Amino acid sequence: MADLLIRNVRPLGGKAVDVSVREGLVSAIGPGLEAPAGTKVEDGAGALLLPGLVEGHTHLDKTVWGSTWYRNEVGPTRLDRIENERSWRAAANHDAAARSLALARDFLANGSTRMRTHADIDTEIGLAHVHATLRTRAELADAIDMQIVAFPQSGLASRPGTEALMDAALREGADIVGGIDPCAIDRDPVRCLDMLFALATRHGKPIDIHLHEPGEMGAFSLDLILERAKALGMHGKVVVSHGFCLGSIPDRDRDALLARMAALNVAIATTAPASSPVPPLSACRAAGVIMFGGNDGIRDTWTPYARPDMLDRAMHIGLRNALRRDDELCWALDCVTTDAARGCGFAGYGLAPGDRADLVLVAAETIAEAVVAAPPRRLVVAGGRVVARGGVLSAA
Repeated sequence: MADLLIRNVRPLGGKAVDVSVREGLVSAIGPGLEAPAGTKVEDGAGALLLPGLVEGHTHLDKTVWGSTWYRNEVGPTRLDRIENERSWRAAANHDAAARSLALARDFLANGSTRMRTHADIDTEIGLAHVHATLRTRAELADAIDMQIVAFPQSGLASRPGTEALMDAALREGADIVGGIDPCAIDRDPVRCLDMLFALATRHGKPIDIHLHEPGEMGAFSLDLILERAKALGMHGKVVVSHGFCLGSIPDRDRDALLARMAALNVAIATTAPASSPVPPLSACRAAGVIMFGGNDGIRDTWTPYARPDMLDRAMHIGLRNALRRDDELCWALDCVTTDAARGCGFAGYGLAPGDRADLVLVAAETIAEAVVAAPPRRLVVAGGRVVARGGVLSAA
């Protein structure tokens, strides 16, 4: 791998410096760095420099991105969407490998170099979507550090045979134990969580649970999750995705749950949806709870919305949380950079010497402008290699 020197960039909007990359890692940052013989030199032209963006919650396997338009006529409930997706999947002969690869490549072109994606498991498709996502990860391994969540979309305790499939997925390369709505989907929260935490303990894996349940129901499930995390010593090993209940229960109850989450280092993944209550970012930050961002589904049977651009998702997080000041908009960027890396457990992340050289050059003056405008990515570097210019992947 050739060494790289990027001149005249402004890390996070600071003063202009050069960035030296050797053997895929950031080796030095400062003004007037020398370019040893054989070093490739890029002119940053004063661009804003960001670390590689992090997609903390998506579903690559479900997307129809890059394919024909899906006509959405599904019913209004979450169960309607789950059942519709299973029917469509069987009838359409959905190619999860091709579609997930197309979407992941566009994420990379827009600067995402770390990613956590959920892959559906149920008794109809077995491990087909896990295997498809594993192929996508292998295809892009030199550029994207990808975590795969074994995700029982249709339920775990309520669908006999799914637990064995989850066990197999974790043996075959899935990184994280996924779960969904212990009360609303599985209708047996104690058994559901016993199964999830047993899988995590057996395989030594972290947990990421979709918790859409509203109000008191969601707070009850969250209480059970936190009890188990504490009892099993899973400090820093649990993520709650969505956590809508934290946006709809009384502040006193919310703050008590957030305090427990902070003590256990349980993070929250948010997609900042417009139509559901969301955990308030300011309250989470005040409590010391990591909140990070993701798109959830992109152009699939669940939703026609979203696109593979984490600066755009940061804008939605800022908008949903009424962030207006420039310093507050930096919080939104944190949700798709440093806090996302911390919440997902990605190592070697950042802009310091020794970090993996995942770098994004953006045509913006400030972080706030980058978040609000989601401007073009002039250059994307992944693992020390230039992989995209102007939003277009390199031929290699």
